[in-house]
Amino acid sequence: MLFLLNDVVFDLDQTCPVSAVDARRFERLGLDYVVELGCELFSEDPMLHRNDPERARRLAWLIAARSPDVNAALFAAPEAGCPADLVEPRFCALPQTAMQQLHRRDERGRLDAVAADKAVWNRMAA
Repeated sequence: MLFLLNDVVFDLDQTCPVSAVDARRFERLGLDYVVELGCELFSEDPMLHRNDPERARRLAWLIAARSPDVNAALFAAPEAGCPADLVEPRFCALPQTAMQQLHRRDERGRLDAVAADKAVWNRMAA
């Protein structure tokens, strides 16, 4: 499964980003808790998806495990070190063909925040 997190596409079908023991521990976490965790992570580092891709991949995996229809998430933080409640989370379900196109663009180094926004989020359109 491909998952877009901000402007990076992760392939979640690769080896599980957490151990089997951790996966069982995470089973109890609800989507609300995972979203709150994502907001906290991105409030600390708005570029988490670029600066710590393994941690970002685990977050994407947690979101997908809690909400299988969702394959894209955006955590927009105004600045590093901001309060977590200022991080704006968004989620959507993109068609598989759109995800594959985004994945190809990401592999070629042509997917950035502006391109992802134009293709998915439309935050800059206003």
